[in-house]
Amino acid sequence: MQVGAHYLGEGRCRFAVWAPFMEKVSVHVVAPADRLIRMEKDDRGYWEVTTSGVFPGTQYFYRLDAETERPDPASHLQAAGVHGPSEVVDQGSFPWKDGARKDIPVGQMIIYELHVGTFTPEGTFDAVIPRLDELYSMGTNAIELMPVAQFPGERNWGYDGVYPYAVQKSYGGPEGLKRLVDACHSRGMAVILDVVYNHLGPEGNYLRDFGPYFTEKYNTPWGEAINFDDAYSDEVRNFFIENALYWFRHFHMDGLRLDAIHAIYDMSAIPFLRELAGSVAGFSAEEGRSCHLIAESDRNDSTVIHPGEQGGYGMDAQWNDDFHHALHTLLTGEKTGYYIDFGMTDHLVKAYREGFVYSGQYSGYRKRRQGNSAADRPSSQFVLFAQNHDQIGNRMLGERLSALVSFEALKLAAAAVLLSPCVPLLFMGEEYGEDAPFVYFVSHSDPGLISAVREGRKREFISFEWQGEPPDPQDEATFQRSKIDWLKREKGNHRALLEFYRTLISMRRESPVLFRPDRAGLEVEGFEGDRLVMMRRRHEGQEVLIMFNFNITAVSCTAPEAAGAWKKTLDSADPAWNGPGSSLPEEVTPGQELTLQELSVAVYGGA
Repeated sequence: MQVGAHYLGEGRCRFAVWAPFMEKVSVHVVAPADRLIRMEKDDRGYWEVTTSGVFPGTQYFYRLDAETERPDPASHLQAAGVHGPSEVVDQGSFPWKDGARKDIPVGQMIIYELHVGTFTPEGTFDAVIPRLDELYSMGTNAIELMPVAQFPGERNWGYDGVYPYAVQKSYGGPEGLKRLVDACHSRGMAVILDVVYNHLGPEGNYLRDFGPYFTEKYNTPWGEAINFDDAYSDEVRNFFIENALYWFRHFHMDGLRLDAIHAIYDMSAIPFLRELAGSVAGFSAEEGRSCHLIAESDRNDSTVIHPGEQGGYGMDAQWNDDFHHALHTLLTGEKTGYYIDFGMTDHLVKAYREGFVYSGQYSGYRKRRQGNSAADRPSSQFVLFAQNHDQIGNRMLGERLSALVSFEALKLAAAAVLLSPCVPLLFMGEEYGEDAPFVYFVSHSDPGLISAVREGRKREFISFEWQGEPPDPQDEATFQRSKIDWLKREKGNHRALLEFYRTLISMRRESPVLFRPDRAGLEVEGFEGDRLVMMRRRHEGQEVLIMFNFNITAVSCTAPEAAGAWKKTLDSADPAWNGPGSSLPEEVTPGQELTLQELSVAVYGGA
């Protein structure tokens, strides 16, 4: 069942809403002329009506039992904000030009995550478009948008959205999003959209007025859980499954990133996530194109990425926080919060080899065993990153890695991600060492809610022992400080780092060895005393040797055996990358001693 207002052309529109306990539901058109349209109820609790005289731009509420008026839960546009009327949108009128676009497998993606509001001074979809050529020339072939579902006000990360089908008006609404997607496809870039199916935001959330969308069986960090397994949950599932298909159908998305699926509570025999993946797979087959699902989960549960026929959820890939934590602790030395479980080179080695670092071992942070093994899953199912919106923005001051480590360490982090056999993800501005913070921000209108958000943020940071006061999320200045400065990429170390990223991506895309998103031919070894990690990758007689030195002093090692001489292709310590100077020869023989500069990465090729 497709819910919401669906414009059929020639002034005809079909309205459908699920409200199983209502005795009477009507569409109250408030503009351009006041009008009340009665709806009919079916045996599943859906109210429907197809009517004439309704054109795009028509504004309406649903009137429930002749008393309460609420916006459409499946509204396509909330032009007047989360409390205002919903608006009819003609989703079929956009002149798409992307019919010849090609699918990009997840394993071949180089993903660039961005927040629309802070990526440009304008903070709109249209303002992103002029920057796409630069991202594409760098080698990025997929952008990932943080959530764009309508949220309160004009400033938000997007995880407080309350209308899952409505595109944020201040970003440019549905037409603006379609222009951005079309522009990406014209350049050969895929688009992934972050969606939130584990909760809705607190302000403007009227789902409870329509039916049992929530359950008291479970509690989430945001309150009652969404009802995915209690009475009436079939129709709640339908609401969110149709939402996923809506983004693929009407906005030509290539993939969805599912936020925090560990907060989706579901004890049913057929989990919602498996049903969702099956529905998306069916839609993909009908359309003849790939529609991907990428999950975020902190459970380290390989069930997420196992196929449905093996009892898994059938997600195409998932974010790997363990890799981030292993890399971050080696670079920064931080040992508070969840970082207490990491800090050894063996942790990074295992992340490369198997995906999850914690695959059943005891976690000191969680005070219990964590995860299960994902060693049988291909590396193309793991998205790796040195930075993302969570790992930056959920620090008290929103510091990026550039504010925590040296320039040399930034290059080392870039290589650890981009030369991995997994799927790399970059966070906006990372490629040139943006140093503006990315801090949590909101623009709520309820004083009580604003106060609760402020206090909640403070509580989140207790385990990290950070000192000081977090920036005020409600203050517009907090939002403004989080905007990136695109012009920095042309200056000094920023420019050198950008060229380094471009070179790494070019190496990844052009090397038959590095391009392969799998662990076949992969060998990784850690040397804890020297804080050194050596990686060898092989394919069809070719080899690449990558040496990561996480030590703050130079270290020596021995070149491994090879069929011939190793030839240097990159050293981050070279003056070309504004490094301190390389001590490595251009060509070495097996067994030869090598000295790597502190916090550097070197790459050699062999045959």
